[in-house]
Amino acid sequence: MDIQRTVLWVVFSLSLLLLWDNWMRYNGKQSLFFPSATQQQSAQPAAGGEPARRNDVPQVSAPAAATPAVPAGADRSGEVITITTDLVRAEIDTVGGELQRLELLKHKDTVDQNKNMVLFDSGNAHVYLAQTGLIGGPFPNHKTAFSVRPGPRSLDGNEELQLVLESEQGGVKLVKTYTFRRGEYTIGIRHEVINNGVQPISPSLYVQLVRDGNAPAGESAFYSTFTGPVVYTEADKFQKMSFEDIEEGKARHATKSDNGWVALVQHYFVSAFLPPQNTAREIYTKKIDNNLYAVGSILQVGTVEPGKSATVNVPLYSGPQESDRLEKLAPGLELVKDYGWLTVIAKPIFWLMEQIHKVLGNWGWTIIVLTVLIKLAFFPLSAASYRSMAKMKTVTPKMQAIRDRHKNDPQKMNQAMMELYKTEKINPLGGCLPILVQIPVFIALYWVLLASVEMRNAPWLGWITDLASPDPWFILPVIMAVSMFIQTKLNPTPPDPVQAKVMLFMPIAFSVMFFFFPAGLVLYWVVNNILSIAQQWFITRRIESGKPA
Repeated sequence: MDIQRTVLWVVFSLSLLLLWDNWMRYNGKQSLFFPSATQQQSAQPAAGGEPARRNDVPQVSAPAAATPAVPAGADRSGEVITITTDLVRAEIDTVGGELQRLELLKHKDTVDQNKNMVLFDSGNAHVYLAQTGLIGGPFPNHKTAFSVRPGPRSLDGNEELQLVLESEQGGVKLVKTYTFRRGEYTIGIRHEVINNGVQPISPSLYVQLVRDGNAPAGESAFYSTFTGPVVYTEADKFQKMSFEDIEEGKARHATKSDNGWVALVQHYFVSAFLPPQNTAREIYTKKIDNNLYAVGSILQVGTVEPGKSATVNVPLYSGPQESDRLEKLAPGLELVKDYGWLTVIAKPIFWLMEQIHKVLGNWGWTIIVLTVLIKLAFFPLSAASYRSMAKMKTVTPKMQAIRDRHKNDPQKMNQAMMELYKTEKINPLGGCLPILVQIPVFIALYWVLLASVEMRNAPWLGWITDLASPDPWFILPVIMAVSMFIQTKLNPTPPDPVQAKVMLFMPIAFSVMFFFFPAGLVLYWVVNNILSIAQQWFITRRIESGKPA
C-alpha cells in the first residue's frame, strides 16, 4: 500500500474542502465545521430594507426588568457633541446621551486608506451604537432629551476632558459623565442617579451595544473572521454567538452573574462594556428590529432615598484588539483576540513576536525572524521528514517496477512494497509523522498573524506598506508559487501520471488563495518555504551521494 500517496491525496482534498468551507461562510451559508462559532450574517441588509435608524431602536427589555418609558413629547432633535482626543473623535447625541459615532484616528479604513476607521455609526448603511439608561420607572433612558454642561470639546494639551449630560424625569435626575483620557481608548461613563422626589426609588442601569448584522466592509472571501456579540463570566468563560443565533432565538450564554463583561467584536476591533466586579447583573442578547441586535447588561443601582444619590461607573472600551491594553482592563478581555482552540499555543507565539518586535521595531522583519526560530526549533523533525522523502525518491524506480509487475494483483503488489520498505529500511510514514507534529504550531501561527491588529497598517519594506492587506503588486504570492513548485520537484515523483499532474497543479491552486491573503501571512509562508527548500535540497543531495544526511 502506498501510504505516501494516500496522505498526499488526503492533504489535497482537505485543502480544497477548507477553501470551499471558507467560501460558504463568507456568503452567509452554514459552515461544515463551525456552524455556531463562526457563521455570520450576509453582508447585505436583511429583507425589509435598511437597518433601523437610532431613533427607531425599541426600548430595552429583559427578564424581571421593567420597560423604560419615553416621555410624551420628548425633544427628538438633539444636539450632536463632538469630542476629539489624540486617538478618537467621538460624537454623542444629547437625545439619550448615546455614543453614535466613533472614529479611530490612528487606524485607516479597511476599504479606503484615505479615511480613518469608524466603529460606531448611525448612518443608513451601518448602525453601531452604545446606549445606557435607567429602567424600573419613568426614568431617563436612551431616548430621553439631555442637557449639556459647558466645557472643552477637544483634549488639546490636557490629559483628560469630561462631557456632562443631565436629564430629569419624574423627580429622578440622571447625570451621565463621559471621561476621555489621553492615550486611551477606554471611555469612562459615570451614571449618578439623584432622587429629587419624595419616595424611595430602586432603579436599574442598563448598558447595551446595538449593531446591525452586516459583515464589516472589506472582508476577504478567502479567510473567515468572527463578527458578533460575546459574553464573558468567570463561571462560563468566553462565549460568542452569531447574529443568526440571536435572530432564531438560539443564542446560549450566561444570563446572571456578579462579574464579567459584554462586547461586540469584529476583525481587529472590539467594543466592550466593563461593569464593576462583584456587582450583580443580568445579561441579555436580543433582536430589537429588522437586522438590528443588542447585547447588554442590567445592573441594580439599589434603593435611593429622597434627597440622596447613587453612582455606577461602567467604562466602555472601543478600539483595536491590542493584547497589552485588553489584559489590563478586565479578566478575559484579551480573549476577544480569538485564536480558536489553539490559544494555548498561539499566545506564547505572539508573546515571542512582541519580544522580537521590541528589538527590531518592524513587524515584517519580526515575522521573518520568528519563522527562522520556529524552523530551527523543528529542525530535527523536518530533517527526519526530508530524509524519509529523499530515501523514497531513490527507490522510486524500484517501486514503479513492482507496480508494473503486479498491476493485476493488488495484494501481491502491497506485499512486495512492504518487503521493499523493509529491505531499504524505509518507514513509509517517516515523511508524514514529523509534519503532523508541526501542524498545530503552524496553524496557531496562522491565527496569530491573521488576528493581530498590530499587523494592520504596519509596513515592512518597499511596496509592502500594510502587512494586514494583500500584496498590492502580487510579488510575494508569485514567489510563493515558485517556491511551492520547487518543493514539489524535490519530493518523490508519484508513479501515477494523474497524481503527478495533480501535485504539479497544487502550487497554482494554493497561489490563487495567497493572492488574497494578508501580506504578513504570505511573507511567513515564503520564508518558511525557502528555508524548507534549502534544508530539503541539502539532505537529498547528501543521501543521493551516499553520504550521511
